[in-house]
Amino acid sequence: MGIIRKIALLFIKPLCRLAFDRRYLTGRWFEGRDTGWRWAWRSLWQQKICGHNRSVPWPVSMETHIANPSRLQFHPDDLNNFQSFGQYYNNNNGGSISIGRGSYIAPNVGLVTANHVIYDLDNHEDARDILIGEHCWIGMNAVILPGVVLGEHTVVAAGAVVNNSHPQGHVVLGGMPARVIKVLDRHPDKPAAETAGQAADANSKQTAPTDS
Repeated sequence: MGIIRKIALLFIKPLCRLAFDRRYLTGRWFEGRDTGWRWAWRSLWQQKICGHNRSVPWPVSMETHIANPSRLQFHPDDLNNFQSFGQYYNNNNGGSISIGRGSYIAPNVGLVTANHVIYDLDNHEDARDILIGEHCWIGMNAVILPGVVLGEHTVVAAGAVVNNSHPQGHVVLGGMPARVIKVLDRHPDKPAAETAGQAADANSKQTAPTDS
């Protein structure tokens, strides 16, 4: 890190710590590198001065929408997920969104905790939490609908619409509605045969997609 950057950080760090919750200004993007501080400095202007995502207590791209940050949980090491564009975290009608450590959320992904009432579009159905396990990968333009639980090491293909839970993890989901299209080799924590059986059972329970 050059001397100019070091001097700049002496000025940037205190301002960013005043603007954002310090719990999010830690981890791999801030320790031994200045990537996280560059995100924070950019977001300080965009969020706290220009007003984009002003209520979000961590650095986030102005092109990402977070309805209720108090009901969105993630690990600070995964702050990179919020520096992209087009992400839509729609949890303002209740319900929480939890993203496991080491998971990646691609651009233009939508996570919705409450659907509209089909015969009364001004209102919403009861909200249901979304839980994404550790080391998952949600591909570009995918949509995760209310109540979905994804186990660890789940890959959601680009453009998929996930309306059913797959808590077994270690699978690739694709399609509309999403179904298991591949079972992934597991780490040594559980036998691969167990995963295959769970995936087959999950596929047999697929239903039609719900309103989003």
